[in-house]
Amino acid sequence: MSRRPRRIGTLAVAMAAAGVVGLPAAASAAPDAATGSAGAEYAFAPSYTARAWGANTAGQLGNGSTTSSLVPVPVTEVTGLDDARTIVGGNDSAYAVRGDGTVWAWGLNDAGQLGNGTQINSTVPVQVAGLTGIRAIAASTSALGVSGVGYALRNDGTVWAWGLNDAGQLGNGTQINSTVPVQVIGLTGIRAITADRGSAYALRRDGTVWAWGDNTYGQLGTGAGPTSLLPVQVTGLSSIRAVAARSGSAYALRSDGTVWAWGLNNLGQLGNGLTGTNSLFPVPVSGLTSVRSIAAGLGTGYALRSDGSVWAWGVNDAGQLGIGVAGLNSPVPVPVTGATGLIDAVSIAAGDSTAYAVRWDGAAFAWGEGSLGQLGIGLAVDSALPLPVPGVADAQAVAGGRTSGYAIVGDWF
Repeated sequence: MSRRPRRIGTLAVAMAAAGVVGLPAAASAAPDAATGSAGAEYAFAPSYTARAWGANTAGQLGNGSTTSSLVPVPVTEVTGLDDARTIVGGNDSAYAVRGDGTVWAWGLNDAGQLGNGTQINSTVPVQVAGLTGIRAIAASTSALGVSGVGYALRNDGTVWAWGLNDAGQLGNGTQINSTVPVQVIGLTGIRAITADRGSAYALRRDGTVWAWGDNTYGQLGTGAGPTSLLPVQVTGLSSIRAVAARSGSAYALRSDGTVWAWGLNNLGQLGNGLTGTNSLFPVPVSGLTSVRSIAAGLGTGYALRSDGSVWAWGVNDAGQLGIGVAGLNSPVPVPVTGATGLIDAVSIAAGDSTAYAVRWDGAAFAWGEGSLGQLGIGLAVDSALPLPVPGVADAQAVAGGRTSGYAIVGDWF
């Protein structure tokens, strides 16, 4: 790939939404650490390369092998994945958008979730068929043994989906899997998307949220009812600016900086002070204000406030709350410690039981479960404290798959 001149000034601030992070169309300078003011802007745009670490049983690291890695390794560019701009992790699959608006996928493909017309796994990125002009992507992430789904948002505001469709999560009125993208019916004017194991969500430009697929725990936010094969409007939400979901729970960030949650709440993941009581409609997450982005893990919710602090709630069996101790769940948000250097964060993301954040200077941090290397620190251990991820300096975006981590880094020369 081409090499571009080294930047002038400070690192770009990554944009985050729904635990999926993509680069802005034009990078801007980050605040100066001492003064809080913006530094000089880039004189030149960098190239962007993808990194991955953790479990690799289906080739989800995209490096041409099925060997797991405790440290970040490059996702191969040989097949055409260069200049990656957005990256997400799925259920042992991963997806990226190139600067030209095409989508690339790698890893598990048992339900056609790579979107290339086959059901053959790939250890290197392959192009998702027929997609151009893509601005955002999402992927389902769920328990072992459950196949995945990929989603893409086009510049024209339409949504496309491919892969598993047992609960209607493709949103095309059927329950038939598809190995190539199909259009989600009835959605226009969409600005953001996110996905759960059997459900998916779309945020319209008018601030409303739409959902489809599985409704076992009320995660469609429409009250009790069966699955929905077509998008339905989530009740009571307006002025929404971001959405996130995982494992039967969903979250929405309002323009006033508050967070709302609905669905499964067996571990306190709705953050409303209750445990064991699901909610069929959105309820406010307790005590959160001035929130700028959100992310969802397996039973854990995350919020990034405008002051750069990260907050978490729900399950903490592997230390994924980041409070320095594992095993004590919290049904209300608690601050992730900044004692190890995670201050002035600009983006957050989550895997199943692992969380990730990018600091304003491009340093990436991880905490929670690390038994399969998903912390990227060179050790197969859990951590209840955020730890820097070596080899991911100048991180522009981070994402979590089921048991793997991903990042896009600036390639400066």
